[in-house]
Amino acid sequence: MAYVSKEDKAKLAPLVKAVLFKYNMKGTISVRHHSSLVVKLMKGPIDFGSNTSVNEYWIDKHYDGKAKEFLSELIVAMKGPDFFDNSDIQSDYFHRSHYIDIFVGTYDKPYMLIA
Repeated sequence: MAYVSKEDKAKLAPLVKAVLFKYNMKGTISVRHHSSLVVKLMKGPIDFGSNTSVNEYWIDKHYDGKAKEFLSELIVAMKGPDFFDNSDIQSDYFHRSHYIDIFVGTYDKPYMLIA
């Protein structure tokens, strides 16, 4: 069963912040329902188009250039060195260290593209 504690977040936050800093992005890091590490991208020079949430499995098809490069690095940082996924979808068995969610802006505060 997926689980992210405050300690896990504290351990992963420096990795995520390093990627945000490298690409001059502003964002927040939080935990949702004790199972998902969430990064909300609020401001930066990368154009994500009209997408408001990022599907980690479709980055190669939906993004290119800097956006693809940034998101790929961000996902690696969000998973961290202790990430595992022992899920078996055929037997309906889901076992992973934690889920990750990436949002571009929030429902009440849109992402701000800066030059």
